[in-house]
Amino acid sequence: MRDIKNRKLLYLKGFLFLFGCVISSTLLFLEKPTIKTVVLLFVALWCAARFYYFMFYVIESYMEGEYKYSGIYSLLRHLLKKK
Repeated sequence: MRDIKNRKLLYLKGFLFLFGCVISSTLLFLEKPTIKTVVLLFVALWCAARFYYFMFYVIESYMEGEYKYSGIYSLLRHLLKKK
């Protein structure tokens, strides 16, 4: 699979992720509109964002600086080959 090079498609992809996040969070909240639901959604989204940062910045910048990977599967293949 090739990387997306078109800037407009990259922005579209990013906004589609944002749209999916907003819609799914809203639907979950509407199903059970409590403060607990809002807090758990916030924690889940924050943790997912931090994991993404870890996967695509921390590992590449501090742990695997010589290896540039294109995604999660590429990184997993690289890490499994090292072991």
